[in-house]
Amino acid sequence: MRLPTDLSLAELQQAIFQQLPPEFDDASASVLVLLAHVLQCPKTWVLAHPEARLSPEQNSQLSQLAQRLALGEPLAYLTGRQEFFGLVFKVSPAVLIPRPETELLVEVALTWLRELGRPAHILDVGTGSGCIALTLASQVPNLRAIASDVSADALEIARKNARELKLSERVTFLQADLILETLPRFDLICSNLPYIPTRKLSTVNSIAYEPETALDGGPDGLHLLRPFFRQAPRHLLKPGLLLAETEAGLGPETLTIARENFPEARTELLQDLHNRDRMVQVQLA
Repeated sequence: MRLPTDLSLAELQQAIFQQLPPEFDDASASVLVLLAHVLQCPKTWVLAHPEARLSPEQNSQLSQLAQRLALGEPLAYLTGRQEFFGLVFKVSPAVLIPRPETELLVEVALTWLRELGRPAHILDVGTGSGCIALTLASQVPNLRAIASDVSADALEIARKNARELKLSERVTFLQADLILETLPRFDLICSNLPYIPTRKLSTVNSIAYEPETALDGGPDGLHLLRPFFRQAPRHLLKPGLLLAETEAGLGPETLTIARENFPEARTELLQDLHNRDRMVQVQLA
């Protein structure tokens, strides 16, 4: 995408709008984020200075980013950052972009942790960018966490986020496939493992850019959730809480797997704001 070099910020926004696909969602907000990113200033400054102009270098950078946006690359990868639960996380194509739907898991976990009455030790399986473990640690001062992922590249991003949020002393990162047998028991175990059935991957708009290994749950979407639930009982304290995200169409199957492995627990399926099955909750008394 080539943008004229003599346009004001307001005119640049209009020029980009005209070149984005008609079906593009939230075009206005996305272009505003790009302008703020290129200018390295708050979005409020961009809105307050519609007459301002970019330098030739900034214009070139914006043109390249706008072209990638028009081709479908996620905005978070263009800026390298994504907001989640009021915090800003570094992201790259090595990690899944944190979704607003995952904030439900954080909200449920926070309510339970605040009622626990003792310093908590948690395990976050498949941590990706670290958004779950780090958000919980930022909200619960006495919490300590182990956050694991099979991907070394993802863990590097998560460690950067921990350093930026000044949480490295309380969140430990571990490269592991699911739950290592040598790990201790935890007050809370949470996971956002890949759960999209392979046949549905093509429906994910960002599949060309996000790591497929962070999305692909195998033929039925339960390839990793089955062993996760088999391993978890050995590592959950009493009282204890387990929270596991699942695909909207796999709620009943995931709930059945959870109940088979936690027959004495209180186990239920939770829905998101759109009334779609989103997460299995297991509580040990």
